[in-house]
Amino acid sequence: MKFYQKEIVLPRFERGYHLITELLRKEMPEITSISIGQFQAFIKHTSASLTINENADPTVRMDFETHINKMIPENMPYYKHDYEGSDDMPAHIKSSMLGCQVLIPITKGELNLGTWQGIYLGEHRNYGGNRKVVITVFGV
Repeated sequence: MKFYQKEIVLPRFERGYHLITELLRKEMPEITSISIGQFQAFIKHTSASLTINENADPTVRMDFETHINKMIPENMPYYKHDYEGSDDMPAHIKSSMLGCQVLIPITKGELNLGTWQGIYLGEHRNYGGNRKVVITVFGV
């Protein structure tokens, strides 16, 4: 069994959903040495998320942002945690709803994603900054 792990710093992304599949794959070329295994990406933040969805049509990512902002609006009078601005508490809720990690099978040295699947970074803050992601790959 082989194990590889690397922590990377993503470039800054504006608020919204961003396809980062290729960026993560390039950071872990060791994937090609795995016949059967797992690829895990874990984001070390509570106001951003990782999820898997449509990788071809960018309007899906725009609709994600529009819809989740309606589900989890800013400036709600019952939010107590607002020290870092009106987008702070909603960002934490969005992060918990979408999750902080993805796990993808590796088959014959490739991420075994569906035809239209890609890894999204959900940046839920107006000024989120650089995000740290731990990538772990293991298998035979």
